[in-house]
Amino acid sequence: MVRLHSLGRKRVERVERMSTQVFIMEKPPVKGGIVFVGLPGIGLVGKIVVDYLVKELKPKKIAEILSDSFPPAVITKNGVVEMFMDHIYYLNHKGKPFYFVAGPVIPNWDQNVSNTNDQYDFSRTLVAAFKELGISEICTIAGLNIGEERMKITPHVIAAGTDKNTLEDWKKSGAKNDQPEGTIWGHAGLLLGIGKTQGIPGVCLMGETSARLVYGDPGASKSVLELLMKKYGFKLKMDKIEAETKEIEKAFQKLAETMQAEESGNKKLDLPYVR
Repeated sequence: MVRLHSLGRKRVERVERMSTQVFIMEKPPVKGGIVFVGLPGIGLVGKIVVDYLVKELKPKKIAEILSDSFPPAVITKNGVVEMFMDHIYYLNHKGKPFYFVAGPVIPNWDQNVSNTNDQYDFSRTLVAAFKELGISEICTIAGLNIGEERMKITPHVIAAGTDKNTLEDWKKSGAKNDQPEGTIWGHAGLLLGIGKTQGIPGVCLMGETSARLVYGDPGASKSVLELLMKKYGFKLKMDKIEAETKEIEKAFQKLAETMQAEESGNKKLDLPYVR
């Protein structure tokens, strides 16, 4: 405990940093199972995917995740103040345990108010919670920035695993791995790296997207959802995300046509230089 001296003879005690804490409200009776982690990131791919799974499959909320590395704010619902927090959910699907980590926040990336220790602390604490729950595989879901190329393609799902067997298993389900090397930043990578040191295999599923899609990429998210439906037999109503995907593809097409027209106009105005 750190003591701060105030004016006069009184002392004010400052509580030590809470760091990241997971409050498990209920432990499922079964061991094993995979956890899908979908928190904010590039194209909001992971968040959209896991939020969609939670909404459709209706798993039970079993844990709360709080951290003082989250943004320094609170949210209000109907005038009532609540702390920012993420949650862990549990589902028994066809006799198999599934877990989901969903929420609106991740440790702050602003270097003025945060540092890499926050990212490590958050990830280590989550892995410890996964071990406590008996989880046997970690699947982080994220976006892979491919820039303007995203406007021209149907997004693929790129996989990076903690070992070759895990990677090959996901490739059989439709994921690709055409990235000879790269870097996975933040919790999406650290959860796998730390989990690997704790004997928990895992994979990062990355939907191809663009970092410019700050409001989300339903098309990339749809590709990941379809892969999970195929692998695990999840029954999801895809009407909403399919409609959103069509809308963003239309927007891409209009943008591409506009860019092409501008390029054509610039070529016509490209007059030769005369001395």
